[in-house]
Amino acid sequence: MALLPALTRALEITVEELFEEAPKAAKGKRGPASTLEKEIERISQLPRAKQKSVMEMLDTVIQQAS
Repeated sequence: MALLPALTRALEITVEELFEEAPKAAKGKRGPASTLEKEIERISQLPRAKQKSVMEMLDTVIQQAS
């Protein structure tokens, strides 16, 4: 939890946006990308070193949540 502010700053989003759920799409239909999908795409555009930093932060947050 302590890393959430740094993570959201790195992703340039709010904490609410980070945990926002995508609307449930009808089965077999694909709607707009969820906030998480958009952020993953943005992360994939970062240099490898920055991607590694973001992944380390995510791993830490996920481990703390488990």
